[in-house]
Amino acid sequence: MKRPGVRQVTWRAMRARRRELVRLCGWSLVESLPALLSGYLVARAVDKGFLAGHPLTGLAWLGALAVAVLVGATATDRTYRCLATVVEPFRDELARQVVRGALRDATRTGGHPDSAAVARLTHQMEIIRDTFAGLLMVTRGFLFSAGAALLGLLALAPVVAALAAAPLAAGLAVFLAALPAMVAHQRAYVRAGEQLGQSAATALAGHRDVLACGAQTRVTADVERRVSAQATAERTLARMAAIRSLSLGIGGWLPLVVLLSAAPWLVEHGLTAGAVLGALIYVSTGLQPALHTLVQGIGGGGLRYVVTLENILRTYPPIDDRRAERSVTRPPRSRPPTGPAPAIEVRDLTFRYGPRARPVLANFSLTLADGDHLAVVGPSGAGKSTLAALLAGLVPPQAGTVHLAGETVTGAEPAALARMRVLVPQEAYVFTGRLADNLRYLRPDADDRTLEAALDTLGARPLATRLGGLDAQITPALLSGGERQLIAAVRAWLAPAPLVILDEATCHLDPALEATVEDAFARRPGSLVVIAHRISSAIRARRLLVLDGDDPVTGTHEQLLARSATYRLLVGCWDAAAVPPRTAPVPRG
Repeated sequence: MKRPGVRQVTWRAMRARRRELVRLCGWSLVESLPALLSGYLVARAVDKGFLAGHPLTGLAWLGALAVAVLVGATATDRTYRCLATVVEPFRDELARQVVRGALRDATRTGGHPDSAAVARLTHQMEIIRDTFAGLLMVTRGFLFSAGAALLGLLALAPVVAALAAAPLAAGLAVFLAALPAMVAHQRAYVRAGEQLGQSAATALAGHRDVLACGAQTRVTADVERRVSAQATAERTLARMAAIRSLSLGIGGWLPLVVLLSAAPWLVEHGLTAGAVLGALIYVSTGLQPALHTLVQGIGGGGLRYVVTLENILRTYPPIDDRRAERSVTRPPRSRPPTGPAPAIEVRDLTFRYGPRARPVLANFSLTLADGDHLAVVGPSGAGKSTLAALLAGLVPPQAGTVHLAGETVTGAEPAALARMRVLVPQEAYVFTGRLADNLRYLRPDADDRTLEAALDTLGARPLATRLGGLDAQITPALLSGGERQLIAAVRAWLAPAPLVILDEATCHLDPALEATVEDAFARRPGSLVVIAHRISSAIRARRLLVLDGDDPVTGTHEQLLARSATYRLLVGCWDAAAVPPRTAPVPRG
């Protein structure tokens, strides 16, 4: 499916606001009244007034011109108001497209948030807003101002209109012929700047590695090559300004030269002195400024508009087009049913953070039955959080498969993943707003009674009371890490997803409250995976998974004490005073 280009997107935006554009054109017509009447009224003031010996009559004609100028100034104010109703919604649509695209890229499998790219694109959206507004203003200004001036010239004398229109058309033709080359050079200039910035940022970020590897000469040469390419593109772009000057000379100044040269001949053939002066006014105050504004506006802001909008459309195309592209290569999301599907089924999973890095997980397999409770333990760096991210579909494996309730995780849409599982990371996300809105984030249909019950179940009632109840406005920066974790835990407990993954999600809670939270999740229908950071979390689980190098081990607490030296070491490192008495597994509802 072909992506919409700049022309299609711009045309679509203008068609969506036809009524506002009609109002803009209407006020532009009124605004062009001085351009239409200026030469004619000056000609009448000279011929019928001052040269005829009637200065009051001449002043009356000039007074009429002053009234026309006042009316045009009033209309100018209205045109800017109409312009805002066209431009601002277009900017808002692009902003929504960029934000949706950025969130989609950050939440897809293997995606990562790129705040720097979003910051650059939001800056580019402001460029698009300003240049789009400028294009509308210069284009409608040229059409109405130049059109009014030509009509005025026709009213004075058709032959004068022909003398002025011919070089104007020639100047426009020169400019339009060079416009595609200008766009190409502007595009090359922008891309050269982006490549230079990327090369310089990479070199600065890895300067220690560059020095350690002795690659200073090669990296410096690469940056110098980018600098030279950017300078060449800038010089080429500067040379294109000569073409704009040529266009202005032909279309803006040549009509004045032609009229002044033809003035004696025109007077000999009956054209009055006032008419000649009026024609010069039409050209100097109407045609020439209109052409100058058009050429400079399109040659400057117009080129930036095209190239910048192309960049946004290339980086964040519309969602429908992105979905169509992905649907071609999306892997199958489910497999033929062969009976009740386990909550988690991992087969031959391999993952590494670099092509030559040591695998964090190699040929790893795991099956977790529906309703089971698994705790994952291991030393720091063993891959616990990596496994959580793989199970949640946040990163794709290099080999192997992950199925949640029979559904393939790799390639699944974020909405589909949200229906399969809920992941609560160590850094809990809480947004500014009401406490109730935070709790309902994953279950919008939950009523207040359901929220109150969840608060009681997870031991969060004291926190809710201290904050001021469900309607209390909360600010994340004013909450402690434990308070944010508790709010996120209640939100996850309310979620309809059958699988909950707690990635050290209770590390800021005290042991008693942590036990309350984990017991609540243990009673919750569905399955539970806990990345444990305390021995108490491990003991509460029905099964444990110990990650330590190439030999993961599963079993119960007692089995692992007998079979795994790593687990015995971890138990010895944890605070023995925090170990609760061994109890029977909590029955699951």
